[in-house]
Amino acid sequence: MTDVLRAGVIGVGYLGRFHARIYHDMPGVELVGVVDSHRSTADTVAAEYATKAYYDPQALLDGVDVVSVVVPTSLHREVAVPYLERGIHMLLEKPVASTLEDARVIVDTANRHGVILQIGHLERFNAGIMALADQVNEPRFIEAHRLGPFVDRATDVDVVTDLMIHDIDIVLALVKDKLTSVSATGTPVLTQHVDIANARLEFANGAVANVTASRVSNKKFRRIRVFGRNAYRAINFVDQQLEEVRTGEVPEGGTYPEIIYTTHNITPTQPLDAELENFIATVRSGSAPLVSGEDGLEALRVAMLVTDKIHAATQN
Repeated sequence: MTDVLRAGVIGVGYLGRFHARIYHDMPGVELVGVVDSHRSTADTVAAEYATKAYYDPQALLDGVDVVSVVVPTSLHREVAVPYLERGIHMLLEKPVASTLEDARVIVDTANRHGVILQIGHLERFNAGIMALADQVNEPRFIEAHRLGPFVDRATDVDVVTDLMIHDIDIVLALVKDKLTSVSATGTPVLTQHVDIANARLEFANGAVANVTASRVSNKKFRRIRVFGRNAYRAINFVDQQLEEVRTGEVPEGGTYPEIIYTTHNITPTQPLDAELENFIATVRSGSAPLVSGEDGLEALRVAMLVTDKIHAATQN
C-alpha cells in the first residue's frame, strides 16, 4: 500500500461534504475527487477542498484506494458493489441498504474481495459511548432515547432505520447475546413512514432494552442509560459525559454498601473525525473495523424486525 491513500467521496450533500473536509485535512490522505449527481453541489465542494468534481457515481473506480459512500440508502447497492469488486476499501453510511437482500450482497461482496467495509454507525465513535463500552459488563436493562426536530432529509426511510438504528447497534454491541424477542409500536406523523417509534428488545441472557426514537420532537434529546450488576451508567450524547452510580464498601457497623456517584470528565470529540480516522487506520493495518459489515447487517435486520412489528400492530 502506498504511503498516501487516495480518497474519494460519493455523495457530498449535507453529510458527505464533511467526509470531504476530513479527508482533505487528514495527513497521509489525498482527496482526489468528489462525486454528486447535482453538478453545482459537486462543483462547490470540489472547489472548497481543492479537488476534482465528478457527476457519475462510478467515476472514481480507477482512481481511489478508499471511498466514502454517502448517497441515499436506496442507491447503496448500485453504487457500492462496483467499488468493492474493484478491491476499494469503503466506509458506507448507515444503514447498509434499504433491504436485507441488498445489504447481504454488499457485505458478501466485501468479504469475497477481501476489502475493509466499515458501516457509518457514527455514535459508536462518540467519546462517551466508547467510555461506556469499556466499563459496562453484563448489562441487564438499557434505556435509550433519541428525539429530535424534523429535518427534511433521510425521509426515504422511517425513523427506525434513520435514527433508532444507531441505538439498536449500540445495544447489540453492549449486550453481545442472541436476540430472542422484539415488540414495537410507532406511527407516521409528517411523512409516509413511521416518524415516532418505541421498541423492546429481549435477549437470551435476560437483558432487556427499551429504545425510543422520534424525528418530530420540539428539541433534541439523546440519552442512554445502562443498568448492570451493582452499577448504573448514563450517557448524554450531546455533552458526551458519563454519569455513574455504583456500590462501594459497607461502612463499619452498616448494613448496606455506600452508593458512589461519579461524573467522568470525558474529553468530547467529533465522532465523524474519529470514525474516518479509525477507518483509515484500519485500512492501513488490515485490522477489523469497529463497525463491520456484519455489524451493520445485524443492526439493519433488527431494525427491520422492529418495523415489521409496528406495521403488524397497525393492521390489527
